[in-house]
Amino acid sequence: MTLGHLVLPSEAGPWLLWFLIGAMGLAALEGVVITLLRKGYDWKAFAASLGDVVGRRMVEALGLSITIPALAWVYAHRRGDLALTTPVAFAILFIGQEFCYYWYHRAAHRMAWFWATHCVHHSPNQLTLGTALRLGWTGKLTGTGLFFAPLVWLGFPPQAVLAALAANLLYQFWLHAAWIPKLGPLEWIFNTPSHHRVHHGSNAEYLDCNYGGVLIIFDRMFGTFVEERSEVAIRYGLTEPVTSYNPLRIATFGWVQLWRRLRNEPRWGARVKMVVRPPGAAG
Repeated sequence: MTLGHLVLPSEAGPWLLWFLIGAMGLAALEGVVITLLRKGYDWKAFAASLGDVVGRRMVEALGLSITIPALAWVYAHRRGDLALTTPVAFAILFIGQEFCYYWYHRAAHRMAWFWATHCVHHSPNQLTLGTALRLGWTGKLTGTGLFFAPLVWLGFPPQAVLAALAANLLYQFWLHAAWIPKLGPLEWIFNTPSHHRVHHGSNAEYLDCNYGGVLIIFDRMFGTFVEERSEVAIRYGLTEPVTSYNPLRIATFGWVQLWRRLRNEPRWGARVKMVVRPPGAAG
């Protein structure tokens, strides 16, 4: 997951647009190189990811969000003010944002409500830089940004929190390059392409792990770290593969699945449990 899957504000300005254009260019270049090497590149999936970007921008243009007003309310009731005037303050914001991101990302895999959006990012059956462009359209409507409310409540300005989150998500773009090898000692502290390959695996050995953004330390601390194994080839995509290249179908796939499960369950209590439990769990 990357490039604004949560709450990147429209106020980010033209730099975000230029980054997206650059990211698309690099993803296309990767595709060209892989094609020339005759290793097989799914250009239809790349086109679907570009369509996902367009659709997401159209949805965001509607301005619908529960996150922004909620963060504004939390900031109005904050404990104090934490000015970003020292290296220590920046370090606290960075670590705090990484901590909140870890728990958001873990919830996005372990709660059906959030997974309905996040599964879009895991839908490609080939891991490429283009995968980083494919995201859900409904993150701002499901409350994912509320995972970062504690930082705002402590006194960090919402703009600073969102900027830290943006930096985290932009960092993750390069993690989707499946051809980058392990990076030695850096693997102990940072989220790397190797760790993120595992995160995108749909094998039973690799499911639901490596949730970190820039760092991998919280996965190691909370028991969700899984190392890439040379003897276990990674199978990308969802456990129930998405074969469509239609951006609208891809964007709504998770919600359609959740709705069908809720529709077939007559008990309201069981329906609530379905929403907050892992995808596929019984009510």
